[in-house]
Amino acid sequence: MSSNRSLEPSSLSLNDLPWQIRYSNDRCTLCGQCTAVCPVKAIELDVFQKRIIKTSIQKDKDHSNQYDTFYGIRQTTRVENACIGCAMCTMACPNDAIAPVKNPGLDRLKFHVNQQGVPRRRGGRRNSSQSVLDRIKFTRISMLTDPALDAGRHEFEMRTLLGRVLSPRENMKRLREKGWIPPVREIYPLIIGGMSFGALSPTMWEGLQMGVAYLNEELGMPVRICTGEGGCPPRLLRSRFLKYVILQIASGYFGWDEIIHAIPHMKEDPCAIEIKYGQGAKPGDGGLLMWHKVNKLIAAIRGVPQGVSLPSPPTHQTQYSIEESVAKMILSMSMAWGFRVPVYPKISASSTSLAVLNNLTRNDYASGLAIDGEDGGTGAAYTVSMDHMGHPIASCIRDNYLNLTKIGKQNEIPIFAGGGIGKNGNLAANAAALIMLGASGVQIGKYVMQAAAGCVGTEEDRCNVCNVGICPKGITSQDPRLYRRLDPEDVAERIVDLFVCFDTELKKIVAPLGRSTSLPIGMSDALGIDDHAAAQRLNIKYVV
Repeated sequence: MSSNRSLEPSSLSLNDLPWQIRYSNDRCTLCGQCTAVCPVKAIELDVFQKRIIKTSIQKDKDHSNQYDTFYGIRQTTRVENACIGCAMCTMACPNDAIAPVKNPGLDRLKFHVNQQGVPRRRGGRRNSSQSVLDRIKFTRISMLTDPALDAGRHEFEMRTLLGRVLSPRENMKRLREKGWIPPVREIYPLIIGGMSFGALSPTMWEGLQMGVAYLNEELGMPVRICTGEGGCPPRLLRSRFLKYVILQIASGYFGWDEIIHAIPHMKEDPCAIEIKYGQGAKPGDGGLLMWHKVNKLIAAIRGVPQGVSLPSPPTHQTQYSIEESVAKMILSMSMAWGFRVPVYPKISASSTSLAVLNNLTRNDYASGLAIDGEDGGTGAAYTVSMDHMGHPIASCIRDNYLNLTKIGKQNEIPIFAGGGIGKNGNLAANAAALIMLGASGVQIGKYVMQAAAGCVGTEEDRCNVCNVGICPKGITSQDPRLYRRLDPEDVAERIVDLFVCFDTELKKIVAPLGRSTSLPIGMSDALGIDDHAAAQRLNIKYVV
């Protein structure tokens, strides 16, 4: 396919682009569906000329060149319209005439994408498919020494606790002295992590909520979903389904006016309140909803002007230390709901997470800690943050859990892990590994988008335009022409399938361990890995 590139500074050669369009003019019927569906306008209709090769006899008679003119599809070489490899053109084409192909050579686009002095932002996850979680094996198998369980016949209680878990004696003492005991929720260990109403499209968000409601109401699985920063629709705040929702408050406080005003009218308390201080995909940085996605509805819910970018500060502006944060945020949120709702912070994984956890153990109102590892997904982050900052989740969870065991509080403060869980499709195995390393449960976000809505983004920098609202599948777009491609009932059905399949696989893992009535939290003697350094770091068996 001819490039016919211009000499503009913003243009490249086709060989410099990460994705190249393979196009067959013989099969194409010029229906225009591929150009209509392309989210970045990487292809366009054009006129081509092909020189007709003459025989030697014809050359003697006529020395002029002759050309065959025809219409076809051309790939643009402009940097701002570079193909993202989403393959929507292939899905739309009725004749299999077009497809994106990964460029096997050097991707030189990375040297040119920082135009007008603005570093590149993108959605998705890190450009790395490696995961230490995928290398962990479950090596403790009960056969003759311990009674093994049959995953298909035994009944299992695959639930965990969210909240500060005290002994009956401690609870009675606190009730006598303070007239209050810590609230605790019994939930499913797989939580749908924070993806805001704004970051996700209305149809995607509605489908998730419908799926969660069905899992709870019909299947009896206490699945919970976090709203992410930005509030949620008022009708959800005033419905009985709010008890399945974790409300998140972040440093931008977007949408919290609506939530506070709705408290007197709530029929049910929310499951919990999550205070977001950081996220694994861009640790130390605040949230960002770009102006492309701030439509009239989102602006109304968040209480901001329409069409402006909404950045959250890197930290809550009224707190300048861990102690102050715990004292102010956690206590004030607990008071707002009459101390009936668990409140916990969410931080990005880092070497300072131990300091945060130690302060939480000394605060009576802290209900747990959520830690988001470096492989976490995001709606908008600078590439340099996503690819080069952060802390792996496995070692961070392990450090925090071992610290709790030293002070005797491993059964009191739950830790929830997030960031890259199931990024290569091994959701149940990754979750079980983290639980045995010390997590009480796991949070997933990107996996939900891929499994429930067909997200085409990958860790090889395919698609990943979540941040600018042109999601070709309609998952992260506020454009009705795009999000109408997504049926919320289909999303809900796939969410139910996801959790039922996860439940089956999790039982297949814990049954040989002889566990049926509780999760194997911290059961690290069941784990092994074929890397000696990793085994020492995680304090698990080295196996080859």
